[in-house]
Amino acid sequence: MPRPKKWRKVGFIPEIRFYGPLDCDIENSIIIMSVEELESIRLMDLEGLDQNECAQRMMVARSTFQRIYSEAKRKIADSIINGKKLKIEGGNYTLNICKIICKNCGYEWKEKCEDIDKDIECPQCSSENNLICSEDEKNKVCRRCFRHRCGRL
Repeated sequence: MPRPKKWRKVGFIPEIRFYGPLDCDIENSIIIMSVEELESIRLMDLEGLDQNECAQRMMVARSTFQRIYSEAKRKIADSIINGKKLKIEGGNYTLNICKIICKNCGYEWKEKCEDIDKDIECPQCSSENNLICSEDEKNKVCRRCFRHRCGRL
């Protein structure tokens, strides 16, 4: 059984998700770009960060970032050179990944934190009440966490 993909953190989800030539009506010439591939282009080319900084922001290894970025550039080049449409959808991304700590047993894990309706429990002791969301090892409260803002933790 393959290892599950890790969530890639993105800081931007586009409102416009379809690009391409105006004079092309061929429906089978659509390239699908994932949201995390778009994020790699945004970080490297728009914000001007280096690969290490981009990888840290997306919470992936530098080599993983390089692979995502290379694939994104290839898709953009294919779209422009060959007159194909580019559609941005899907992927394995999240807007926020928080470090959750169970105060009951001390177990720590990372959790995707957009879905405020999803109740979480400690994978170690199944506690639902003694969980804190922290941004780093100093236990600063994660101000971006939707659960924290809505009083779910």
